[in-house]
Order: sequence, then structure tokens, then C-alpha cells
Amino acid sequence: MNKPRSFEKLWRKRFESFATNAEDDAGIAGWSPTGLDARLRKFKEIWNSNNYILKKKYWLDAGCGAGTYSRFIAKQGVDIVGLDYSFPSLQKAIAKGEESISWCVADINKIPLKQNYFDGIICFGVTQALDDSANAIQGLSMIIRPGGYVFIDALNSRCLPHIWEHFSRKIRNKPIHLRYETVSNLHQLMRKNGLTNIRLYWLPILPARWYRYQWIVETRLTKWVFRHIPFFGQLLSHAFIVSGQRPQDTA
Repeated sequence: MNKPRSFEKLWRKRFESFATNAEDDAGIAGWSPTGLDARLRKFKEIWNSNNYILKKKYWLDAGCGAGTYSRFIAKQGVDIVGLDYSFPSLQKAIAKGEESISWCVADINKIPLKQNYFDGIICFGVTQALDDSANAIQGLSMIIRPGGYVFIDALNSRCLPHIWEHFSRKIRNKPIHLRYETVSNLHQLMRKNGLTNIRLYWLPILPARWYRYQWIVETRLTKWVFRHIPFFGQLLSHAFIVSGQRPQDTA
């Protein structure tokens, strides 16, 4: 059955087309400007609220696109490699002029990098374009150092608008155009590959036409509700981020 392979090939062509025809980071990555803005702001919040991240020196941005996150991490005084299978995307990233970043053309399903090397890894905007997340998480878990952290985002399959979209496409006999994930599946894959200390961050993102109200879903109250009543996070969050740590060697 070649459907999954065709799905990934289609997305690779889309990413190359995005990069060829767009100049802004959001367009190159295939996001709306408001969507990328909310995602980056959430990652900055995670970064700034976790001191352990700041102690890490060597990072990988797997699926870096135009290098939005790579540039942010580089500005924190961290050495970072931006990896993407779309050469046109990397060309646009390089042209943005951050000379301290190293760039690598590679497929996340076959990462050609040294094992046990990176202190931190982010993989954002990638899983929805893969047939499944298993190979990616396995590969990322192999190249993270003991004590290092892996951050992966995904589109939330339990979100009400996504449930409706899936149902609507099914009754119209239209193929899927994005792959949605469950928190439980990513948790299971991380544990299977030896990652522990797993944490969940809900990522609610309003449509662009309602973005002036985005601040409401980013208030402390909303975050408290999502953290303590995960059911609401599942129903109302467009996406989520899961982090896991590779245990320190005990020998």
C-alpha cells in the first residue's frame, strides 16, 4: 500500500513550493503569520520558564523551515543546527543572515547526525506531514545526550474543529491533508524510546480572523484550567507540545 508514502511525498513537494514562492517565515513553513506568531511565543515562554534549558549548549532544530526557532535559540548563546529536507527552505533560512547557525539537508526519518550529541532538540511543524511519528521520535531519541531534552509539537486530533474537519472530509470522501496526533500516542512513543520526565504544554491558537482575541487563551486563568483540567485542553487546543528527557547515565 503506497498511500502513506504518497502522503509524505506530497508534503515534501508542498514545502518546496512554499519556500520557492514565499519570503516570510510563516509562508515558507506553510503557517499563517498569526499561527507562527502564537507558536513562537509559546516556545519562548517555555524556554524562559525553564532554567534547565539555558544550561544546554548544543541544539538541533529538526524540520527548521526558514529557521524561525533556530534564530531565536542562537540568540540565547546556544550552538544550533537547523535541519530540513527542503533545500529551498534552507536557502531562504541561510539568506536571513544568522552566520552562527549550521545547516543540514536531511530527512527526519533518516537523521545523519552523531548519536548522543545534542543537549536539546526541537521538532516543530513536522509530525503533521509524516505518516506517523514513530521513526522521527526514535531517531531524535538516539541523538540526544543523557540529560538532554526533546520537544515535539503536533496538531491535536481531539480538538473540536479538527474532529469536525475529519468528519467533514470523510463524508465528502476527501483524503486527509494533515495528520493529527494524540497526546497519549506521543507519550507512549517517547517512553518506548527511553525518554522520561515527560511534560505537556497545550497550544490553543485561534483562527486568523479571530486572532485579536488570542490573548484570552493565553491568560494565566486559561493556562491554569488547561493544566488542571486536561479535558478542556484537548477540546480547545489547536496543537500541543510534549517534552521528554533522556535519563542521565547511572554507571
